[in-house]
Amino acid sequence: MSLSFIPLVGLPRRSRRRCPRLHSVKASMPSVVKVGILGASGYTGAELLRLLAQHPRAEVSVLTADRSAGKEMGAVYPQFAFGAFGKSLPTLVRSEDVNWASAADLVFCCLPHATTQDIIASLPLSSGLRVVDLSADFRLRDLSSYERWYGGKHRAPVLQKEAVYGISELFRESIRDARLVANPGCYPTTAQLPLIPLLEKRLILPTDIIIDAKSGISGAGRSPTQGTLFCEVADGISAYGVASHRHMPEIEQGLTDAYGSHDPVRVSFTPHLMPMSRGILETIYVKTSSGVDADQMRKCLANRYADEPFVHVLQKGVAPPQTRHVRGSNNCVIQVMNDAISGRAIIISALDNVVKGASGQAIQNMNIMFGFPETMGLECQPTFP
Repeated sequence: MSLSFIPLVGLPRRSRRRCPRLHSVKASMPSVVKVGILGASGYTGAELLRLLAQHPRAEVSVLTADRSAGKEMGAVYPQFAFGAFGKSLPTLVRSEDVNWASAADLVFCCLPHATTQDIIASLPLSSGLRVVDLSADFRLRDLSSYERWYGGKHRAPVLQKEAVYGISELFRESIRDARLVANPGCYPTTAQLPLIPLLEKRLILPTDIIIDAKSGISGAGRSPTQGTLFCEVADGISAYGVASHRHMPEIEQGLTDAYGSHDPVRVSFTPHLMPMSRGILETIYVKTSSGVDADQMRKCLANRYADEPFVHVLQKGVAPPQTRHVRGSNNCVIQVMNDAISGRAIIISALDNVVKGASGQAIQNMNIMFGFPETMGLECQPTFP
């Protein structure tokens, strides 16, 4: 089965969010960027390395993994034990043993939330070092909201004010000059790419938005837990984080900004764990504005993303995207259909949670920050079967 795409987009001329800059980062850009990865032994760290192997302007200079310090990356992930790229990777070290001021131009932070704040605050950002943080620590602007959803006070509030939220297609102007980018969550990216343009154009109502989301197991990370054991996951589907998932306030923050109302946009969001390694598919139910149908919504998204290499809106009549259509790629694929209920529409949005939902978007943001083509290192096609 082949997919027919309308390449999408219309770029926003400026970000809706303006953040103070503590230091200018408009220095001369290096021809090769020295890259460090904090927490390289997790799935996002490994995926960064897979993608960076194809990046001609990035040199992996530092890899940290405290529990695996002293090991070669090939001993942690055997796929990196072979080939020139794997053999050239630095030995894993403890983060505190790195002189970050000279070791890297940019750091990808792949550490758990709460841990990340202290680590990033200790980095010499004033030296010109730049950071793309793949944790949730800098995504929520409201510190009280962070405390409520993540169970502790934010310990780097000054840096939080500076952090730029990093959905590449929507905020690239702010990302370009940022020294700290908060890489979005996988569920929020899948939802916000279709919903933000529709709310901005007032084609859908900000009420009764229902997001039914399905994700592969890799979204839970590599640390073993009972809920991710084979026997717990195989041959079944399970809802989790019902009405309490931490990505919900992140989604609502972006949608509220898009709609521009004093009243917050609230969503009903339920994630489900699927017996597959990677991929996200979200079925999103929305109320349309008076006189609006799926064709108008599809045209809006097609216009918005017409020049974007990684966001694709399917033509009318094409079957909705499947996770297998985006596996291993940095693509997000979207379809819009009328609901059988008058005044409602259904949006299907799919991406690879480890690529566009994490490491791929992080590299896309790095490309923006250093003036590289956004597709550099990310042109891999989806893998199927």
